[in-house]
Amino acid sequence: MSRKPTVAIGFIGSTLDRVGKGANRWSHWRPSVGLCQQQDVVIHRLELIHGIDARDVSLAERVREDIRQVSPETEVHLHPMSLRNPWDFEEVYGALHDFTTAYRFDTEREDYLVHITTGTHVAQICWFLLTEARYLPARLIQTSPVRRLNEQARAIGTHALIDLDLSRYDRIATRFAHKRLEGLAFLKSGIATRNAAFNRSIEQIERVAVRSRAPMLLIGPTGAGKSFLARRIYELKRSRHQIQGRFVEVNCATLRGDGAMSTLFGHIKGAFTGAQNARDGLLRAADGGMLFLDEIGELGADEQAMLLKAIEEKRFFPLGSDKEVESDFLIIAGTHRDLRSRVAEGLFREDLYARINLWTFDLPGLAGRREDIEPNIDFELERHAREQGHMVRFNLEARRRYLAFASSSEAAWLGNFRELSASITRMATLADSGRIDETQVQEEIDRLRYAWGLAQPDDGLDRCLGDNVEIDLFDRLQLKAVLDICRQADSLSDAGRRLFGVSRQAKAQPNDADRLRKYLARFDLDWKQVSG
Repeated sequence: MSRKPTVAIGFIGSTLDRVGKGANRWSHWRPSVGLCQQQDVVIHRLELIHGIDARDVSLAERVREDIRQVSPETEVHLHPMSLRNPWDFEEVYGALHDFTTAYRFDTEREDYLVHITTGTHVAQICWFLLTEARYLPARLIQTSPVRRLNEQARAIGTHALIDLDLSRYDRIATRFAHKRLEGLAFLKSGIATRNAAFNRSIEQIERVAVRSRAPMLLIGPTGAGKSFLARRIYELKRSRHQIQGRFVEVNCATLRGDGAMSTLFGHIKGAFTGAQNARDGLLRAADGGMLFLDEIGELGADEQAMLLKAIEEKRFFPLGSDKEVESDFLIIAGTHRDLRSRVAEGLFREDLYARINLWTFDLPGLAGRREDIEPNIDFELERHAREQGHMVRFNLEARRRYLAFASSSEAAWLGNFRELSASITRMATLADSGRIDETQVQEEIDRLRYAWGLAQPDDGLDRCLGDNVEIDLFDRLQLKAVLDICRQADSLSDAGRRLFGVSRQAKAQPNDADRLRKYLARFDLDWKQVSG
């Protein structure tokens, strides 16, 4: 058993703990008392659950006093619990789930046991389910009497760590489905998506996160949310008591030379020029926790080899050291590259790729999830409100105009969700009286177009169009070419002849000026406006 204090949790045995009267009770096996008398298991605290009627309360107090006599090192806490029907799965499971949710576990300082000998069979099954799902970060212990001549040995009994066969208790599977949905909601909080494929990926990630310690690989472009999702996975596993250590994140694209080895694996004093002090490294910092290696495809060959050993064996050599150190961490890797191609090119180790490729999930960029633009606009406005302490909204027309542009094929979103976040933040910051208007939206659209190389700076077209700036890129490029000809021509007829030089040959009486006049009118323009 661990040297940490041991805490046991269980029901009082309404029948077995009640056997015997007066001094005679000490000759009978009583499971709650016997649990605290095991020679190789010291119970430092017993959380004893009992009924609420006077008879049950009296029994609980007598058992607590008896435990104090035989095991003075054991502190007994009594927990009254009202159960109308202790054989009802739904009621018992709900009550025990509420108990475990409210209980403050400290797995770094204490070990936990669940005593399943006492209570109904339904209670035993529910204890197992809650423990298996890690709502209880504990092991199961069962006590039992023994047939020995020694009266004291018979009264103490023995113990064992056990498993249960739950194959025939599927009635409460819906309860687990409900709790899984809670985990899914936790994982998705902060991820605003309507994309069906991405929603399915999140559901799979949730299952893997709570059932497996295997590495995960998140593939997606910069700004697609890999880092955010990795942290949510860590927080989900931590909430289930599956992980206790830190979340350590490193961008492998920033690691170069000796600095890469030192950052990841640490170094001893004097390992290289400038190494005046020893350094633990990030892999050791992640001991007991989770390591997120973003852009893992950028790691050098030596770092890849050492990382593979660290993942498989949980130990490695710091730079310059001949003594291995240990670190037990979970790993999530992220990349925007096709690692299979990197393997084929000899730039990434095939064995390392195989090791981190057990669970691979694609995170599409914003251009591949355009239906998620609108909910993410709302999410970013809410985030800005939380950070700044005041809410900013769009005017109706401003929102319509921005959403139309953001969802169009013209919007490249090269920086994905990070770029959308920056865009909303700029407009919210500049908004007066908490409202983003059409002028601010147009300025932001122009800023994005220029950043993506879609518009020439000050080409004069927007000044001519005025309020009619929302036109397709095709029409914009065509109109720009027409205006350039108009500015070079001497008259409307001269411009028409240049623009319709081929098609006019097929007309008996070509009217080039009229054709050009009608084309310009489509954009509320006339010759006087465009010829200056």
